[in-house]
Amino acid sequence: MKTTITFFILLLSTLGFSQTKISGKVVDQKNNPIIGANVFIEGSYDGISSDEKGDFSFTTSEKGNKTLVITFLSYEPVKIPISIENYQPKTFKLKESVNTLDAVVINAGTFEAGDKAKVTVLKPLDIVTTAGSNADIVAALQTLPGTQTVGESGRLFVRGGESDEAQTYVDGIRVAQPYGASTQNLPTRGKFSPFLFSGISFSTGGYSAEYGEALSSVLLLNTTDVATQEKTDISFMTVGLGLANTQKWKKSSLSVNTAYIDLAPYQVAIPQNVDWNRAFQSLSGELVYRYELERGLFKLYTAFDASRFDLNQENINSIAKTRVDLKNNNLYLNASYKGNFGSNWQLSTGVSYGIGDTKIGLNTDKINNIEHASHLKLKLKKSISDRIKLSFGGDYFITKFDEDYSFTNNKSGYNANIAAAFTEADIFFSKKLALKAGIRAFNNNLLHQSSVSPRVSLAYKVSKFGQISFAYGEFEQAPKQDYLKFNSNFINEKASHYILNYQFNKDKRTFRSEIYYKDYSNLVKYDTQEVQYNSNFNNNGFGFAKGLDIFWRDGKSIKNLEYWISYSYIDSKRDYKNYETQVTPSFVAKNNLSIVTKYWIDDWKSSVGLSYSFNSGRPFDNPNELLFMSGKTKNYNNVSMSWAYLLSQQKILYISISNVLGTQNVFGYEYANSPDASGNFQRKAITPTADRFFFVGFFWTISDNKKDNQLNNLN
Repeated sequence: MKTTITFFILLLSTLGFSQTKISGKVVDQKNNPIIGANVFIEGSYDGISSDEKGDFSFTTSEKGNKTLVITFLSYEPVKIPISIENYQPKTFKLKESVNTLDAVVINAGTFEAGDKAKVTVLKPLDIVTTAGSNADIVAALQTLPGTQTVGESGRLFVRGGESDEAQTYVDGIRVAQPYGASTQNLPTRGKFSPFLFSGISFSTGGYSAEYGEALSSVLLLNTTDVATQEKTDISFMTVGLGLANTQKWKKSSLSVNTAYIDLAPYQVAIPQNVDWNRAFQSLSGELVYRYELERGLFKLYTAFDASRFDLNQENINSIAKTRVDLKNNNLYLNASYKGNFGSNWQLSTGVSYGIGDTKIGLNTDKINNIEHASHLKLKLKKSISDRIKLSFGGDYFITKFDEDYSFTNNKSGYNANIAAAFTEADIFFSKKLALKAGIRAFNNNLLHQSSVSPRVSLAYKVSKFGQISFAYGEFEQAPKQDYLKFNSNFINEKASHYILNYQFNKDKRTFRSEIYYKDYSNLVKYDTQEVQYNSNFNNNGFGFAKGLDIFWRDGKSIKNLEYWISYSYIDSKRDYKNYETQVTPSFVAKNNLSIVTKYWIDDWKSSVGLSYSFNSGRPFDNPNELLFMSGKTKNYNNVSMSWAYLLSQQKILYISISNVLGTQNVFGYEYANSPDASGNFQRKAITPTADRFFFVGFFWTISDNKKDNQLNNLN
């Protein structure tokens, strides 16, 4: 018995002496101690937390080569191979994680809205819930800094760029025809409803090398990934009807949104500044099908739009009105896949096809044009580490456009194929400093031109809630359709972007300021009054745009009130088209101000919206004056209101009025081609189609939870 006891004492003594002490210190990059870091041997229970001085010490009975692991919240974990028997005390430095919520974000020139945005300047549906926008995404974007309100167009004009300089993408795939067809001085609308989109990214410049064929702006629309429940939305409106439905299965879902619009009944009740033969009518719809695969998500997006109108349009150069009879049909198909594979690889790919068919009658003359446009895209992204992400890929654009004009018996058109490749790296030096650098190369077979465009963005976090960003990039695009259908002897138009941004974001308050400079070159010029088949073209045009954009949003100071204020100052001049010299273009207003408010009234179960837009006068050319483009319109003012009343949780009565005060806004003037007997050129003002727009709708949602409604899509 005595021998047995002695044996166990010796064994315990041996085990005790065989343990090894592991000690050291944990600090950050500035050598400040990290308190409470977890330090342990991987695959064992041996470990401890660092003390108030960052020191740690524990013993282990492990042997041989092992891995020492050190972790701490908001810091990158560290794994160090060690030899237990030969271990010596060390000091370990931890790097701050770049994936924390307060890490720097590269955001110069970009507004983001959506659940996936790391820093959301706007809420997901904010830019489509603005009084006066009438659920038009483009109209709502015009309340953001950097945009211009060009009421006679309805399209997106950004920082001194024309509307064709802004491209629209759905799930990363380009939409070649993002607007409905229209005629001169009659505004159009964007084709997309907010019902199917969960995120929007709107770039006013300096965007990624992934996107091309855009000189000024990129609008990215992301369809919803997963349907949360089955529901039906029914809409009865003074301008038409709407129906939307979502069906959900185990791994897939289908959302459909349709609308029929007929302005004839409305225009009988509300006087118009347009002589209509047939008021605007349209039938449109969108569909998103989603299927969840083992490693990714497949989406199929389809949109169609069929519209028509017939009007008699005044012409300052003719006693008789010009009859414009327009019919337009559009179809857009988009299939995309996004998923993960291998070791930290991500694949994004897709294909789109769009067809736009427009038939226009001008009195007895006929213009028929049709455009086929396709886009193929492949993108690969590799997370080399938490700090380095590399992406590369390519895309291919195919465009075929044909037009027949009966008056001149002239046929025009073109076929263009553009092949592009891009690569880009996101490098996070720390959670305070990040760099995005990329390059895009492309070839246009119609213009017989190849080019390379570098782009770079840098962001630095100057405080816990504030950061500065800088972006530079070279951007190119082919001349627009109006020119290419007559001539292909062009080179690409170019723009260089320089952007400096500051943003502060804290507790539902956001302040954002941005200064920018854009240098334009190779702009198209021609020598006729209007673009026509015998115009002489060249690429000798040039110009610039520079300015300041300011944005302030506050959802905290006043209970139940959210508002934002946008202000833009722009100085832009161009010598292009048939301009006599370098001047400010007719679509540019130097000062632009928007105030958007939303207030919830509990007692009334109502959400009330109020928005105000101001633009200083825009230039126009007055042939009665010697100087070119020396005229200026009066200032533009528009106050709009909306009221959404919850009849019940899922039933809403909605009323909105645009231009409540009935301000007589003028967008410009049309002048006679020849002077009258007294030597003066007569003119006609270009004004809105109506002084005000009234809208009343009843919106009913039917869903399983009996709580969802369409409030977010309305006010």
